[in-house]
Amino acid sequence: MTARRVSMADVAARAGVSGQTVSRVVNGSPRVDPETRTRIESAMAELGYRPHRAARALRTGRTQTIGLVVSTLASVGNFRMLQAVADAAAARGYALTVVTLGVDGDVSDAFERLSDQGVDGAIVLNEATERVREADLHAAGLTLVVVDSPRDDRFGVIETDHAGGARVAVGHLLQLGHATVHHLAGPAGSFAAAERERGWREALEASGARVPAVVRGDWTSASGFAAASALVDGDVTAVFAANDQMALGLLRAFAEAGRAVPGDVSVVGFDDVADAADYRPPLTTVHQDFDALGARAVAALVDGIEAGAPAAFETVPTRLVVRASTAPAR
Repeated sequence: MTARRVSMADVAARAGVSGQTVSRVVNGSPRVDPETRTRIESAMAELGYRPHRAARALRTGRTQTIGLVVSTLASVGNFRMLQAVADAAAARGYALTVVTLGVDGDVSDAFERLSDQGVDGAIVLNEATERVREADLHAAGLTLVVVDSPRDDRFGVIETDHAGGARVAVGHLLQLGHATVHHLAGPAGSFAAAERERGWREALEASGARVPAVVRGDWTSASGFAAASALVDGDVTAVFAANDQMALGLLRAFAEAGRAVPGDVSVVGFDDVADAADYRPPLTTVHQDFDALGARAVAALVDGIEAGAPAAFETVPTRLVVRASTAPAR
């Protein structure tokens, strides 16, 4: 036999309140005193009550579903953000629908697909943000929060302090006595890559150090390995890579070229991925708090959906994690 779904009436009976009061709690109404709310939430937990999403959508006009738009999930940073957003959405009682754009995808088509699925709003990540700024957002009709973008009155923005993290990374290398720091940058068109490059450049200019030509990759370790052909020269003693995956490619290339890290060249990455401490050598890197970034993006979006107002601008700080891939210059 199929078990009967627990109803609001069951919760009301267990909590000793009316069905209307249970409904207010389910729909987030402030018109319930804290003691009663706690009693109802305890009854829900005891009975295993789950709100019926479709029925609630008919009552409130909201589906409790948000969208996530991303160019690709192949990069570690984007995948970490997907996990962080999914966890934060679940904690707020929202389901998640993901749309990947690929290289040439149209963000307007992505928004149309999400609208057809009845999402209440959407979060846009990283490389996809440039396309969002060029899109007709009025036609999309969605509440939006963009992760990593310049300020824009049309949507909320949550960003990592990319430039600040880069400045600290370069400052660390300069303090170790390196005359300058080369930069393995991320792809053109990426806001995060541009901000990290800006921080690198500002730190060198502030110290009076020479600003070398930028070498560019595409976030992958393979591109870091390929880019190393321009960095294995003996005059290069320090490299700031725009992410840990490209730094990993650099470490391999330097090892194969017979250049010791950190004896001959120091390397700093960005992101502090889970494996960074297990690179050979363990990687000095800028820690990006993906969990906080995802949680704040979801909170800003849900607040915007429920308040009917645009979300605010917020910056999530970074910190340098010093490991064994950096050392004083010879």
